[in-house]
This record gives sequence, C-alpha cells and structure tokens, in this order.
Amino acid sequence: MIKINPSEFSILVVDDIPNNLQVLGSTLKRENFKVEFAINGKYALEWLYKREFDLILLDIMMPEMDGFETCSIIRKNEKYNDLPVIFLTAKNDTKDIIEGFKIGAQDYITKPFDEEELIARVKTHLMIRKMSLQMQELVNQRTAELQKTHEELVISLKQLEILKNKLQDENIYMQEEIKLNHNFENIIGKSKKLTKVLHSVENVAKTDSTVLVLGETGSGKELIARSVHNLSKRSNKPLIKINCASLPSNLIESELFGHEKGAFTDAHKERKGKFELANEGTIFLDEIGEIPFELQAKLLRVLQEGEFERLGSDEIVKVDVRVIVATNRDLEKMVEEQKFRADLYYRLNVYPIKLPSLRERKEDIPLLVNYFIKTISKKTGKTITGISDESMNILQNYNWPGNIRELENIIERNIIISQSNVLKIDNTLMPPNLIQTSDSDEFDTLDNIIRKHILRILELTNWTISGSKGAAEILGLHPNTLRSRMEKLNIKKSVNYK
Repeated sequence: MIKINPSEFSILVVDDIPNNLQVLGSTLKRENFKVEFAINGKYALEWLYKREFDLILLDIMMPEMDGFETCSIIRKNEKYNDLPVIFLTAKNDTKDIIEGFKIGAQDYITKPFDEEELIARVKTHLMIRKMSLQMQELVNQRTAELQKTHEELVISLKQLEILKNKLQDENIYMQEEIKLNHNFENIIGKSKKLTKVLHSVENVAKTDSTVLVLGETGSGKELIARSVHNLSKRSNKPLIKINCASLPSNLIESELFGHEKGAFTDAHKERKGKFELANEGTIFLDEIGEIPFELQAKLLRVLQEGEFERLGSDEIVKVDVRVIVATNRDLEKMVEEQKFRADLYYRLNVYPIKLPSLRERKEDIPLLVNYFIKTISKKTGKTITGISDESMNILQNYNWPGNIRELENIIERNIIISQSNVLKIDNTLMPPNLIQTSDSDEFDTLDNIIRKHILRILELTNWTISGSKGAAEILGLHPNTLRSRMEKLNIKKSVNYK
C-alpha cells in the first residue's frame, strides 16, 4: 500500500464562516498538510488561477456563489478534471449529496465533522490521486522507452484498478453506513459487571476467535464489537457491520456475499458483499438470530473454510475475516426449535460475552447521564452544566427496558426543551411505565412481577408486539414467545394488538 507524506500536499479550504476555517485549518495543519483558505467561491477560483492544489474542501452553503456553482466552474476547466473535491455540508441532505456527486464532487463530509473521519477521507482521496498520477507517469515513460513493457504495464494498471475499486467500495460503504450519532464513542461505566465484560474483551481481542455478544436491545452490543476490533491486530483494517434483521431475506445473501451482474432482476452490475469488503479486517453481524435458515449453511462454510461464491457465480472467493456476531435472541432455544443450525451455533459460540442490561448496572447511570448531557448539549447548542438531584433519582429508579439507547433518548428530549443550565426531567416526556415498584412487590410472586413488567412494556409500545421498537424487541423475546407468555399470564387487551 502506497503511503503519503502530508507535507507534500496543498489543500484549499473554502468556507464563509471564519471559525470553520480555523477549526479545519488547525486539524489539517496538525497532520502537516499545507493549507490555504478562501471565504467564498470567487476567492477559491482566484487561488486556483494562482497556484496548484491537490484537494479542495468546499462548503455548500455560501452567499453569492455556493459550493455547487463553484464546483461546476472548476470541473469545466480541463486542468482540474481529476482534482478531488470534498463537499462540506451542515445537513445530511440526500438531495444535496446526489446533486454534489452529479456536479463532480468525489465525497462529502457532514458538519460538525469527526476529525479522524475527515483526515481519513482526505488521505484516501490523496492516495488515489497520487497513485493515479504515478501510474500515468509510469505509463508515459515506459511507452516512450520500451514498447515491449506493454504487458507489464497492463498488469500494473489492472492491479491499480483492483486497489482503486477496493478503496471506492470501502468509501461507498462509509457513505452508506448509518453514522453513529446515537451511539457514544466510548464505553461508559465502572460497575463490576461492566468491568468484567471489558476484561473479556481485552482477552479475546488479541485472538482471531469468533465472538458472540449477547444482550438486550440498546445495551451496547455494537460498541463491544467495535472495542474487540479496535483492540485487535486488525484495527487498521475495516470493520464492516450488517444488521441481519434490517434486510429482507431475499437480499441478505447478496449483501453478505455479493452478486454478479444479472444474478437477479435488479443486479445491473457486479457488487462485492460485506465479507469481501471486510477482507483482512472484521465483520460484525448484528441480530444473527434473524438470518434465514437456508442461508446458515453458506455462513457456516465461510466461518470454517474462509470461502464462498458470489450470487450468480461458481468462482470461489477466499477471504480472511474475523467474525463478531450479536443477538438478543435465545439461540439455544432456536436450535431446539430447529430454527437455527446447531453446527452454526456451536461455531459462533466460541467466546460468548454477556452484556449486562442497564438495570443490572444502575451505578453507571450517573456517568452515562453526565456523558450524554455533555455530548448532546454540544450537539444541540445548549449550555447544560448538570442535572438536579431529584431528576437523577428519577432516572436511577427507572428499570430502563430500552437500556442505554432509551436513556440517551430521554436525556436528549429533556435537553431540547430545557430552559435552565441545570437539567430537570419533565415527567410528561418519560415513558408511561415510569412507576416506582411498591414495597409489597418484594414479596410478590415471580409470575406477578413478570406480568407487571410485560404490561408496562406493552403500555409503553401501545401494545405493539412485533417489529422495530415493539414490546418483543425491548424485552429481548421472539414475538411468538411473548404472545405465549401473555396467554399463560392472562394478559389481554380489549382491542386486538399487532
């Protein structure tokens, strides 16, 4: 892999907000890039007439001449046909992004930006540009000197094309992947149960063993998977994730293993699957319990042999991938019910990590609350310095069926409406099942306690059992299992539930 020396590259940053120029300039200069600034499109074009640049970071929303018009003018000049342009946009607007790509931008970054993502994308495009220029120079030199080197050049260009396609595929994945705006960047907490989990992560990360992360919805399973990857020897390679529950069964095989052109009706071109994108890195399969039974044999083959065929092809593709899976389902029970292959389950269950629910580590709630207050306040432009004792007590006395994700949502809702520097929880924004457990519950039967908890969750979800954010998902049960338990506990509603 070719490396770049940032001090060799000049970058033009175009933004009409001085503070943005200062932040972007500081970030790039720390990496030793040479940086020049323009406060609008007109000055950007004047800079291009004066000197050469290797890449442009171009804001979209600017007065007089916006980023689209500026980029369009740049692309009309043959001299700048291959000059990388990355749009900076304050909103993740799909129409703007599509329009930008049509005009000739290579990429986009949403503000406020993540410094590591910004530097990674800048280096990726500079690397592609440098490789293209070097290969073109080599082609010109060899063609002029020796005609007999034609075959070697063809091979070199083919290798360049493969590498360029790989970089583009990884970049497309980065663009398509949902940004982690609703996830915290670090694992927050000091409880004994969480500490035990983190020790397990440290132990298994050094190996290539398959990891099975178990835990309720919203408890942070993806975060554990990312930690395993980041602490592993594959940390400098891609971590590719896919949610098996979010895709129709007829598309998941193509997503995982890719397809050839014409493999099915909408297969207009060849496409690599997530396993190929994750080669030499890690793949995270979330909600593994939802993978279709007929596809489980193909997944088992990848785990055992490291090989598969794309959809519509007989050619074997070899990959070296570390596999991490997660689920909130009871896989052992699914094996008993013949809904999940026993051999696949045993292959996945090499190193299980059971993630505690938030109600099992309530001592971590103050740390999480303070973290969310800090990050969400920054995101919303509020100045929240803390939380009232009464509000903290409310949060600590709630059982959090939706776990950390639910806690983050509650904090964000209350920060949005807060008129004070000290956060106070508005009870009207809390879930309807925020009910203190009475002292008499201590001596209640287990069935009654379970019945009350299920009823609270059903009320919270308006008696929606299945689907995303339904009661079954929150409780970590299969919808049919929840229905059977409701029948056993005589839980009914006067109207039909979904």
